[in-house]
Amino acid sequence: MSLTWLSRRLLLMAYTMLVVAVLVFAITQVLPADAAVTLLGQNATPAALLALRQKLGLTDPTWLQFWHWLWSLLHGNFGTSMRTGLPVGPTMFAALSRSLLLAACSILLMLVIAVPLGVLAALRRGSALDVFASLVSYLGISVPEFVTATFVLVVLADRLGWLPATGYVPLSQHFADGVRHLIAPVLTISLVLIAHVARMMRSETIDVLASDYVRAAQLKGLLRRTVLVRHVLRNALLPVVTVVALDVGYLLGGIIVVEEIFAIPGIGRELLIAIQNRDLPSIQAGALIMAGTYAVANLLADIAYALLDPRLRYD
Repeated sequence: MSLTWLSRRLLLMAYTMLVVAVLVFAITQVLPADAAVTLLGQNATPAALLALRQKLGLTDPTWLQFWHWLWSLLHGNFGTSMRTGLPVGPTMFAALSRSLLLAACSILLMLVIAVPLGVLAALRRGSALDVFASLVSYLGISVPEFVTATFVLVVLADRLGWLPATGYVPLSQHFADGVRHLIAPVLTISLVLIAHVARMMRSETIDVLASDYVRAAQLKGLLRRTVLVRHVLRNALLPVVTVVALDVGYLLGGIIVVEEIFAIPGIGRELLIAIQNRDLPSIQAGALIMAGTYAVANLLADIAYALLDPRLRYD
């Protein structure tokens, strides 16, 4: 991995974010919402609505509105929420931190379970463990998140009373209580991730075990553990890196159902509330922040590829 490649990748990411900004702004412009009516209400006079539109710059040409909005973004100003009257940036970034915590815990649990499960299933094909791994994978892929969430709530929260049903407690406020509130949503999300990664790890491990360089390593007399760690596991993890990067996008935008069921104020839930209330600045900021996070996740995945496989050259 060279500095030239990293510079080009960062420029490409900046260009991608510019395109996303144009698309987000264009989509919000055609939404059936009037910022002045949203702020002043349906009973506002035409004169008051016109004055507010002029104050917000809504009477300017579209290209000028976009330029003012983009210039504000470059200076860290994401606008003011029409619903709360508060700055959008701090609200969305706080929601993003909660979603990222949920995503990080889910990915960590997935890696701890799915990677060993997939490798062991590949090493013991046709065994009871292989059948169990396949069953878990099929269940995780076929069962929707709201069904899994309902099952977790009924069993762990209602019947057994081990976990709180809903709510979110910051770890900085009360660590133990915050962990207890995270367990149920993390279990719900992790089942889907475990299903995807375990199947991929099993398939990739089987392919790597049949490769020529693994046979050569075995013929050299290397220990089985050394072959598995240095050759099999390292190469089988490469596609998993891509899956994890793609799952970041899913975890930020696709877990709105989980955040809604467990009442977690993440960025997906905040964006849903903004859409329901036609809060255009919040919609724009939320979509842009999620796209930026996804772009960073893909950049980290490319860097991880280079670290795991020195054969790759990005220069």
